[in-house]
Amino acid sequence: MSDVAAGRRVRGGGGAARRAERSAVSLDTARFIERNIPNLEILNEEALQIIEWNAETVLEEVGVNFVENPAALELWRGAGAQVEGERVRIPRGLARQLCATAPSRIVQHARNPARNVEIGGRSLVLAPVYGPPFVRDATGGRRYATMEDFRNFVKLGYMSKWLHHSGGTVCEPTDIPVNKRHLDMLLAHMTLSDKPFMGSVTEPSRAQDSVEMCEILFGREFVQQNTVMTSLININSPLTFDSVMMGALEVYARNNQACVISPFIVGGAMAPVSVAGTLTQVLAEVLAGVAYSQLVRKGAPVIFGAFVTSIDMNSGAPTFGTPEASHITYGAGQLARRLGLPYRSGGAFCGSKLPDAQAAYESANSLNMALLSGVNFMLHACGWLEGGLVSSYEKFVMDADQLGVLHHLAKGVDVSENGQAMGAIREVGPGGHYLGCAHTQANFKDAFWRTDLLDYKPFETWEEEGARDTVALASARVDRLLRDYQQPQIDPGVQEGLQDYVARRKESMPDAFV
Repeated sequence: MSDVAAGRRVRGGGGAARRAERSAVSLDTARFIERNIPNLEILNEEALQIIEWNAETVLEEVGVNFVENPAALELWRGAGAQVEGERVRIPRGLARQLCATAPSRIVQHARNPARNVEIGGRSLVLAPVYGPPFVRDATGGRRYATMEDFRNFVKLGYMSKWLHHSGGTVCEPTDIPVNKRHLDMLLAHMTLSDKPFMGSVTEPSRAQDSVEMCEILFGREFVQQNTVMTSLININSPLTFDSVMMGALEVYARNNQACVISPFIVGGAMAPVSVAGTLTQVLAEVLAGVAYSQLVRKGAPVIFGAFVTSIDMNSGAPTFGTPEASHITYGAGQLARRLGLPYRSGGAFCGSKLPDAQAAYESANSLNMALLSGVNFMLHACGWLEGGLVSSYEKFVMDADQLGVLHHLAKGVDVSENGQAMGAIREVGPGGHYLGCAHTQANFKDAFWRTDLLDYKPFETWEEEGARDTVALASARVDRLLRDYQQPQIDPGVQEGLQDYVARRKESMPDAFV
């Protein structure tokens, strides 16, 4: 970072910043979830030990490939691994020993400290869909995503009460050159929202750009001492660590930023068809990836990732919301907790082409699975459609509304004096009703979760209002949220510094669309 860019932060905005703060809309955003309910654990001790033993056997006997990355091979050789060509065989116990220095809990800072999140322990942080090249809405149908779509999804995420995180590539804006679009995406996350966000991983230099933009937003020293970004590092399953993803990991680890180290598993194609076999491969890949992050920088923050789905053996298409994927997600949560690492999995997964009943069933199965499996960081919590190829405007707000259910389920059962409601039972007695009693009057505002989207009106009222289905209601809510959006306050000097950085980086390279 140049001193000029770093100096943008100290210049400040003075009165303009204070006026912007006074005029900004104050949104009701829920704090990240802290579970008061138990995790669902489907593997007994014997099963866990078998899978852990087998994973270490895979690392020792089969090994993993670190491709086109001589520096990584040298790090592994220095740590005691056997390196032959690009194959790395890791002696039993070495990977687990290296993983022990990774923190069990991560605080990710937002530019608005009230939006900081904690990832690990009993927490659950919800982030939106990540990666689709297409978008869909009720009026325009399915089409390639643009930067305007990206900004709209960032705004919807900022306006959503139950989302804690702005996410990363909420859609892939195909109207911007590949080598420059990450700059516009980061600028949108940093200026259009004040929630935490993710960095770019599509090339190591883009990860470095992400770090440098964060140094403008937060200050260089703060970035080096605190986690201000998460990033998604996918393992090229089976058992392959490519130089692009590892290059991005190296940048983030060196700069103390968190990496979600996540096998990308389609069971039957990228892993065995059996649950235990897939869990063995997932654990082996995560152990190797986390261990490598600690070779790059001891104590670097990392998250145990597991993106797992099955395959339709007739069409070859991935399937979602299936019982096998649930078994793997539950089991991976147990393995992550035994390693003492935060856990990423889950989302509002579905294979449906539309935000219809199939999408609802599959997404509900996936969301509840993630809650009960102990997930700490959930990507794809809203907006996912068509197996992850599409970011849907309507499904984004439909899913975001349902995330409120997860918050309330996670609270558990209140057995305080107020929760026991003995006074109400005595007051009403036999044959009465509770609508007017003191306990109801004192608790009615927050006793029950209330939807901001679904229709519970009588049939006659619903019919008079146009007999709208859920997609129509969601489309209207999208329009209302985008119409009501106001940019959160940001220091004008910081915003100018970010815009200057983006402009300079774009000018420094020709456009590339591959």
